[in-house]
Amino acid sequence: MARTVWDSTVGKKTVMAISGLIMLLYLVAHMIGNLKIYFGAGEFNAYGHWLRTVGEPFMHYEWTLWLIRVVLVVAVVAHAVSAYQLSRRDIKARPAKYVHRKPRASYATRTMRWGGIILGLFIVWHILDLTTGTVHSGGFQEGHPYQNVVDTFSTWYGNVIYIVAMLALGLHIRHGFWSAAQTLGAGSRTRDRALKTGAGVLALLLTAGFIAVPVGVMTGVVS
Repeated sequence: MARTVWDSTVGKKTVMAISGLIMLLYLVAHMIGNLKIYFGAGEFNAYGHWLRTVGEPFMHYEWTLWLIRVVLVVAVVAHAVSAYQLSRRDIKARPAKYVHRKPRASYATRTMRWGGIILGLFIVWHILDLTTGTVHSGGFQEGHPYQNVVDTFSTWYGNVIYIVAMLALGLHIRHGFWSAAQTLGAGSRTRDRALKTGAGVLALLLTAGFIAVPVGVMTGVVS
């Protein structure tokens, strides 16, 4: 039964919608946590330490964090695989490109695939930069996320990579949230306008919230 659902177009769209909403919940929490950087190194570093001790003493050190990471990895892989397979299925169903593009297709809709690729590459870079420190500039300091974030956004390329990725994220959320609502049956003629407005507001808030961190470093508010 699970195989039948997965093989269907509706099943893949449902997997995309659910995995996307899981990642969206994480992004909201992640953005709120990131904004703690404006309260100084002590509070931001304490927040980073707290993430590793959540659930203690019932959970061992970092177990909760690793559980969240596993759920996110599964969600990202499921989302990406579903998107790729749906894209291939769509191309096979329409081997010849349309002569005329749909005039109502938004910029976000047309760039969903490229946006997904940009975000996938950014996730890899972001982990190598601020989690493992592999590509980090200025000397990675384990247990000092405040200093590591300031180091990253003290470089021009760190700012460019992050801001471009967050703009792509905003476009992705704007279309993806509304699309997920349609897939899961929440959309209707009476609710479409509210859902589209909500998707736009959510995308704007997340984009602005994430970009506020590099802007804070660039302007010297965070230093």
